[in-house]
Amino acid sequence: MQTAIQSQAAASILFLPRTSPAPAPGCSGCHLKELCLPCGLAGSDVDGLDGMMFARRRLQEGQALYHEGEEFRFLFAVRRGTFKSTVSASDGREQVTGFHMAGEFMGLDGVAAGSHASATIALEDAEVCAIPYPGLMRHSAGSTGLQQVIARLMSAEIVREHGLMMLLGSRNAEERLAGFLLNISQRMKARGYSATEFHLRMSRAEIGSYLGMKFETVSRTFSAFQQQRLLVVDRKHVRITDPDGLARAFEERLQ
Repeated sequence: MQTAIQSQAAASILFLPRTSPAPAPGCSGCHLKELCLPCGLAGSDVDGLDGMMFARRRLQEGQALYHEGEEFRFLFAVRRGTFKSTVSASDGREQVTGFHMAGEFMGLDGVAAGSHASATIALEDAEVCAIPYPGLMRHSAGSTGLQQVIARLMSAEIVREHGLMMLLGSRNAEERLAGFLLNISQRMKARGYSATEFHLRMSRAEIGSYLGMKFETVSRTFSAFQQQRLLVVDRKHVRITDPDGLARAFEERLQ
């Protein structure tokens, strides 16, 4: 089994994304394994992932990982850095549909049609693991645990989409921004960082595009939260001084 997996991995190296470096060390030694693909897998399944020898790719700030309409061949796991996903509106404007951090996956939008429905761009210097999707599917055929992990990834994407629809459809500006900041806070905490002090890699305009708000509204809402002593903002640096108050701002309509 191991030999077969290694042979598939060797073949996949011929089709790595552009500018890819040599294959990366295995999943078992990765500091993000509790957030990424190996999470919840037994030892033999993790060994199988190690045998696939995923390649790493480094990107500079502003560089696209893949473009809208590009052929789908890989899933990408973020090793470091932050990304945004965007789609082109009918009038040519860019609509931000998601932000991705270390340990999260990108590229699932390409599974259905065989081409990516969005573009994904690095918001800072970043690094990803490129996971050949055909090889992953072959390996998962003999692994119930990996099938469950892949199903969980798909489900998480659906949940994220539903959460965004709820946020945009039934919330005012303060509730939208509060929910966004609380989400970032939770994700930072899960990665071992401070839940109350962090640097936003995205611009106000990008936050506004994601939340369906104008740039000016995003800026005014940050100022309002600062006046309410919920947080302190210095450009992109945010320190949440009243987490409970911020949570109340988000939950106001639920009461």
